[in-house]
Amino acid sequence: MFIASCLEILENDKKGRGVFATEWIAVHSIIETAPVIIMSKEERMHLDKTLLHDYIFLWENGAEACCVALGWVSIYNHSYKSNCIYEMDYETNTISILTVCNIEKGEELTINYNGTWNDEKPVWFQVQ
Repeated sequence: MFIASCLEILENDKKGRGVFATEWIAVHSIIETAPVIIMSKEERMHLDKTLLHDYIFLWENGAEACCVALGWVSIYNHSYKSNCIYEMDYETNTISILTVCNIEKGEELTINYNGTWNDEKPVWFQVQ
């Protein structure tokens, strides 16, 4: 597991906890790589009834399995125009967070929960 030393968790007035930069970070930097715990379709049905539903990631395209990422991955807040992306490695069962632009000191790092940095399809908590 790897979490860059230039990151910290702070409170965001509108979104709760989030991940913030303690120094300038260059574009295309890997800022975190975390192992995941993979759960089956049946296990996901149980998770969907709990608060953990908001912190899981779908695992493998088209599959109904999910995963919980360890590390800070589940703390990154959502933005439709995020400054980071996440990449899943199905061979090593990890998720990595990478910057898609330069990040300024004090800036919040965000991911698009839809899986790509600029997908504006409404996410589950905005559809409800």
